[in-house]
Amino acid sequence: MLWKWAVSVVATAVMVGIYLLPSPIEPEPFVFEKTPPTLQGPLAVNRDLQEGRRIFAGQLKGPESFTADADGDLYTGTVDGRLWRIHEDRLYFITQMGRNVSGCGTPDYEPVCGRPHGVRLDREGYLIVADSYLGLYRVHPKTGEKTLLVSNEEGVDGIPFKFLNGLEISRNGTVFFTDSSGKWGRRHHRYEVIETNHLGRLLAYDPATRWVRAVLDGLYMANGIAFSPEEDYLLIAETSVARILRFWLKGPNAGKTEIFIDNMPGYPDNIRLTDRGTFLVGISTTRFPGFSRPFLDLIGPHPALKRFIAKVTPLEFFSVLLRKHGLALELSGAGEVRRSLHDPDGAVTWAVSDAFEHRGRLYLGNTDLPFLAVLDLHS
Repeated sequence: MLWKWAVSVVATAVMVGIYLLPSPIEPEPFVFEKTPPTLQGPLAVNRDLQEGRRIFAGQLKGPESFTADADGDLYTGTVDGRLWRIHEDRLYFITQMGRNVSGCGTPDYEPVCGRPHGVRLDREGYLIVADSYLGLYRVHPKTGEKTLLVSNEEGVDGIPFKFLNGLEISRNGTVFFTDSSGKWGRRHHRYEVIETNHLGRLLAYDPATRWVRAVLDGLYMANGIAFSPEEDYLLIAETSVARILRFWLKGPNAGKTEIFIDNMPGYPDNIRLTDRGTFLVGISTTRFPGFSRPFLDLIGPHPALKRFIAKVTPLEFFSVLLRKHGLALELSGAGEVRRSLHDPDGAVTWAVSDAFEHRGRLYLGNTDLPFLAVLDLHS
């Protein structure tokens, strides 16, 4: 009987100790009101992405987002803080966003080395880059010369940037970009996802006046953005709550925000306008129906449970929960799923951050994988 008493005392001490431990997060409740959509019709599982292949394996780690110039060259940024140009399937280094040290490419060194996320070309042919840790930059695509437009420390309205992410440039030159969190940096983004604290913002930079303003706040992990064909609205991915918002820029609804699509079968990352007037969305992690609700659906309404999980679970462990199922969606202008492209085994890719059509190919970005996946659309 003594051993039972001892076990009980130890177990009680452990539970009290865990209870007294401070939690790294201050979560808020969020209820996913609907169960994930069934995988039928345009969401039916296929193997379309397995027709692709991996390129630059071991050379590019985490090619997050893409842009292309009139000559057909492709540009991307990687987790080691580097910007790259791809010309005729050859890889050319452009610049290091931060310092080039031996630890680049590991989470601890991301704030030192930089992490370019959104990458677009302005009207003068310069790259505009949202570096998650360092700020908004203008970069010469050939020489790599960098100009800091606004730093993360400077931020806007007295609030520093913590996690710059998505980026788009309007026809008049205004740079719209997102700060995914006012609290967590990229390397701690899983805390942002669990916390659901809606501290994301949509921002705008005017290159003529060099003025930055906050356009929207209170967003749930604001991520990728995309203009409509007429630029009368902007789509904004709210990754942590599996939905996309529409923010009206012009017309009778100007200034209003509405849900474009919610209850998505995964957590959206970058959004790209296609030549067809549709939108391609990279899905960073799937949210499929199963025997029980998805993990984030289950813990969403329970802040105490979230605090407990964050206390006892290392950040790296959450990767175990991620299904290796590659997925990209094509949405209509009405927010309906037109088609889905799957890699159900992760044979070619998974954790899709961007789906970018360019000269007969579909380039599939990712956040941390050591390759770039590409699909020949003509096949």
